[in-house]
Amino acid sequence: MCEALAFEADRRAFIITINSFGTELTKDDRAKLYPRCGKLHPDGLAKLAQADEYEQVKVVADYYGEYKPLFDGAGTGPGEKTLEDRFFEKEVKIMMSAFMQQFHFGVFYAYLKLKEQECRNIIWISECVAQKHKAKIDSYIPIF
Repeated sequence: MCEALAFEADRRAFIITINSFGTELTKDDRAKLYPRCGKLHPDGLAKLAQADEYEQVKVVADYYGEYKPLFDGAGTGPGEKTLEDRFFEKEVKIMMSAFMQQFHFGVFYAYLKLKEQECRNIIWISECVAQKHKAKIDSYIPIF
């Protein structure tokens, strides 16, 4: 459960930072939005608060072994997996591992998060069919 919550907090910190580029949000205001837990707390969050561009966020992720592969190879071109997709894939792996442990309430949280991903997959497939992009149907994130 701790791993899942730490990952969720760190993912939100990365996404808040990246989405705040080019907006009127100041660095101090951005720092106030960060969760006060996770593996990035406190040093990584301080470095993210000072980031001005995507490359600086990537440098912060390079310090943390589990986030470095998510940023490496993440692209925005056609056929490439976005950073958000890579975060969702990592989340699915963490949630599946929650079922391998006993005597904790994390399985209920993991079940709900996997159901959310299943709903996202169904929406993705139905949007592909509706827009006649059948070649992209297989780009969903498999759960099991």
